[in-house]
Amino acid sequence: MIENGYDVYTISASGPEVEEVLKEGVKHIPVPFTRKITPLQDVKCLLMLVRIIREIKPDIIHTHTPKAGLLGMLAGWICRVPVRLHTVAGLPLMESAGIKRSVLESTEKLTYACAHKVYPNSAGLEKFLVQVLDVNPGKLKVIGKGSSNGIDTEYFKRTPLLEDQAHAIRNEKKIQSNDLVFSFVGRVVRDKGIVELVEAFKTLSTRSDEFHIKTENTPRIFLLLVGPFESDLDPLPEHIRKFIDEDPRVILAGFQRDVRPWLMASDIFVFPSYREGFPNVVMQACLLQVPCIVSDINGCNEIISHGVTGLIVKPKDETSLADAMMLLINDEPKRKALSAVARDFVFENFKREVVWEGIRKEYESRKP
Repeated sequence: MIENGYDVYTISASGPEVEEVLKEGVKHIPVPFTRKITPLQDVKCLLMLVRIIREIKPDIIHTHTPKAGLLGMLAGWICRVPVRLHTVAGLPLMESAGIKRSVLESTEKLTYACAHKVYPNSAGLEKFLVQVLDVNPGKLKVIGKGSSNGIDTEYFKRTPLLEDQAHAIRNEKKIQSNDLVFSFVGRVVRDKGIVELVEAFKTLSTRSDEFHIKTENTPRIFLLLVGPFESDLDPLPEHIRKFIDEDPRVILAGFQRDVRPWLMASDIFVFPSYREGFPNVVMQACLLQVPCIVSDINGCNEIISHGVTGLIVKPKDETSLADAMMLLINDEPKRKALSAVARDFVFENFKREVVWEGIRKEYESRKP
């Protein structure tokens, strides 16, 4: 947006990602947002935002995430910012119940009331907002075919250097060429389907007689988890965490700034999340030609078409997940066919330049 004549300010909590943001040449202002329900801290952040907005006097304010969206849209309304836009990229309330669900629904509705336009980043999410939260369809728009920012198709491309890095990872972890690695990238939490993934992985270990791969030895299977735990926000059950920490077949890579070689070090990517907006990591795996198994939720099922670009399983169903994992273990030609079609589909439909142009047009059409 800078090259299009916009003076851009970014506002977020401090964190390792800020360094990447600054590389884009924008100005960054830290505000200590939290992801929890923290009323006193939220009021403090709201007052900070009001002060910042009055100093900057922006023409357009565009927010992302539930907390930043609520406070940013509310501050923008208080300051009468001429254009207030909000992107919805996943809703925690989908997996909430009781009082917490009611609170989250109310805060989302307040966010949308303060916004001039709301951009769900998938068609499934748009449908949810209309049917469940009773949002006026006229206030909603999906840009392109979905995604908040599109994807850099040049960056997520297999190269000889990345192949070498992936091979080095397998060597370091003592993974042989005929072994099979299932990967997951994201927050290692319950909402991402980690419980079902671990249980399905354990089930595969007891079904070695079903392995039909024609090799000298039955292949070993590994589970590669790339991402941080969030024990304070969404802890895993104790027995699942114990298995992850202690089983030698589970590889914990933690947070990785560059996930490309880690994805390429795996044979099959598994993403059994309970809720998403439009998951970037599934697109990344597709572009890197790693076959995908995903849960049947919005976003995931808009990237993956069952049996064409990957496999889709029921959410929260470890049995169907284990069956899909076993199917791909035993069928290497299918893995290659799925990954090839998936790569072309993502390349043709979700380039970031397409999404950027859609966002630019929205800004231009709403200029005060």
